[in-house]
Amino acid sequence: MLETSTILAWTLQNEITTPDDIADLLVEGESAVASFKTFRDSATFTTKRLIVRDAQGITGKKIEIYSLSYSSINMWSTENAGGMLDRDAEVELWTRAGHIKVKLTKGADVRRIDSLLAWAILHNH
Repeated sequence: MLETSTILAWTLQNEITTPDDIADLLVEGESAVASFKTFRDSATFTTKRLIVRDAQGITGKKIEIYSLSYSSINMWSTENAGGMLDRDAEVELWTRAGHIKVKLTKGADVRRIDSLLAWAILHNH
């Protein structure tokens, strides 16, 4: 089996209202389902993909956008927080592009993320 290295690592915090400017990124027939705060920006699950906006630089005016089609995800795993010393949960995605780690802080519900991924990946949207 081909070994892939981790190419991206994101941290999702709490669930938020979908940012207004996400609408500009959507294609016909696509809609936002749920959004989460990231360290400096947001991640949005849509009916077709996961969009992660990453503000960069000192001012945060430079924005990199990652678009991960659900059809490119081959497998995922979730791990809940272990307790007092291990407070962050984690999601791992194995995709055609490589391996992606998503950390979840206390405000993000790992079972909600697991449910969103199952809904998105296992249904044809």
